[in-house]
Amino acid sequence: MKSSPEVSSINQDALFLTAKATELFVQYLATHSYKHGRGKEKNALTYSDLSHTAEECETFQFLADILPKKILASKYLKMLEKEKRDGEVGEDDEEDGEEDNEDVTVDEDVGS
Repeated sequence: MKSSPEVSSINQDALFLTAKATELFVQYLATHSYKHGRGKEKNALTYSDLSHTAEECETFQFLADILPKKILASKYLKMLEKEKRDGEVGEDDEEDGEEDNEDVTVDEDVGS
């Protein structure tokens, strides 16, 4: 708050209340994540517990972009490749229009 160039001065009470509200929010997030996560078995709170809470709990849905689920780089690259292929197929379908839908026949016996 103090680093914002638009704010010239901050009341100390407002600063204290903002800090306290932030502390309580983080405590609530951690407690909820711990109670509903797998870390409870290990007596620890993990990143995956936090990301699961952000994704599944409606109260914390706004954090889903900040706390995304971790995935392997290889899975991410496959997802990007699939989206790229799906995007190209979708573009081709839009360009062809409805004319192709009338002329398409499927022969299931081909290759038997």
